[in-house]
Amino acid sequence: MVPYAGWEMPVEYSGITAEHLAVRRAAGLFDVSHMGEIEIAGKGALTAVQRLTSNDASRLQQGQAQYSALLTPDGAFIDDLMVYRLGPNHFLLVVNAANTAKDHAWVAEHAKQVGDAAVVNSSSRYALIAIQGPAAVEILAPVATIDVGAIPAFGFSYGEVANARALIARTGYTGEDGFELYFPPVMADRVWQALLESGQPAGILPCGLGARDTLRLEAGMRLYDNDIDETTTVLEAGLAGIIAWHKKDTIGLETLRAQKAAGVERRLVGFEMVDRGIARQGCSVVREGQPVGRVTSGTQTPYLKKAIGMAYVPTTLAAPGTTLQIDIRGKVAGAVVVKMPFYSREPH
Repeated sequence: MVPYAGWEMPVEYSGITAEHLAVRRAAGLFDVSHMGEIEIAGKGALTAVQRLTSNDASRLQQGQAQYSALLTPDGAFIDDLMVYRLGPNHFLLVVNAANTAKDHAWVAEHAKQVGDAAVVNSSSRYALIAIQGPAAVEILAPVATIDVGAIPAFGFSYGEVANARALIARTGYTGEDGFELYFPPVMADRVWQALLESGQPAGILPCGLGARDTLRLEAGMRLYDNDIDETTTVLEAGLAGIIAWHKKDTIGLETLRAQKAAGVERRLVGFEMVDRGIARQGCSVVREGQPVGRVTSGTQTPYLKKAIGMAYVPTTLAAPGTTLQIDIRGKVAGAVVVKMPFYSREPH
């Protein structure tokens, strides 16, 4: 257990490798109740969300979710987040735990300028448990009152899970099929135990932060404070797909349009180690003896059995196949730029 953002969080239960492989082959169970939830409601809710987030929330129907970002005026990340449309004028923003207070203050301040949009930090109202992996549907179905298999990717519905009234979303942070369940905290123990019991024949394992990190890295998913932050723009991070370029008044969008026109000078790339060694966060990327970038995430992956990572490098070095050198504790090791994600699940 380690302290994180005011919570005591499990790094591992039975071991990172075992937990990682359980998610890829069967299922893993994550208690991610530390995540923050901010609700926006009122006639001005959609206008506020459109101004505050990079993606196009107007495209969401009730019961749909999207990946998006809160932007600084410079087009950088205040946070990355999920946006759920609960109703015509009601949205749920799910944000990173360490950023909840900062995000709530930012959203509340800018929603004020729109008018008729109430903003509430409702984090204390939600426990959040994620079940991820190819066996997620068969494990969740017996303890849910709705047909969870019918929920589409990035969709959600309401039902009961182990007698707890829940928002059941087909979303996750592992690169696998799965669900994130939002329900009252008082029911967390009951839901957790019911899912473990239901999943026992399939080989479900409880999973900690360690496996969550290795899984999301294999899937090429960015981690706030590692790969993205208030110094990195959405374009530099390779996430142009979450920018709705046609929007008019979104904070940070003008800067991103200018950056798009001029071209970015650096990019976040994925790499595989060619030489022995594991590149960790903070390692320098070296070219002809000079540091040209930095590693933001890196690990030896249990499933792919490769040393992989992400790094910011000059755009001239960002093409797949480009060779890099990485300084690992004073020793230079070779690496090669590869396309992300490193891992994609087989389509069902």
